[in-house]
Amino acid sequence: MTPRAASPFPDSSVAFLAIAWMGLLIGVSFLATPVKFQASSLELPVALEVGRVTFSAFSKVEWCLSVHLGLAVLSARTSRVEMLLTGIAIVIVAVQTYWLLPVLDARIETVIAGRSLPPSSHHMLYAGLEVCKAVGLAILGLVSLYRLGWCDRPEAGTSSP
Repeated sequence: MTPRAASPFPDSSVAFLAIAWMGLLIGVSFLATPVKFQASSLELPVALEVGRVTFSAFSKVEWCLSVHLGLAVLSARTSRVEMLLTGIAIVIVAVQTYWLLPVLDARIETVIAGRSLPPSSHHMLYAGLEVCKAVGLAILGLVSLYRLGWCDRPEAGTSSP
């Protein structure tokens, strides 16, 4: 058996990146975004423009996290579940970036221009993918922590230091 080459990522990188990404996702998508629409002095076109800029910037952050998480998963001693969950998160980011965000941006431009639009399911699909991504990242973080032994419970009858 040949020794494994040294990895630029410690095994704990997967858990750290997944949990940090999940925290950012919750903060941007599930806290800041809905709250801005509750501000009575913020007109809809302005709120939509702020949202467009926010999600454009966040998409870039998510690509950075995707690359680092992908590299960490490939270089650490990860399980197939960790690889699968990472792949799913990256595919979701790609779908959102290259299909949904452009569609939603075009709709925002139409609203800002003062024209009305028929209802669309694109926003709900984006939100649903955000939920899937958040759940997947949470599971990935927990699986990684269990793999590292950080979530092990002491055996019955033994004391922990």
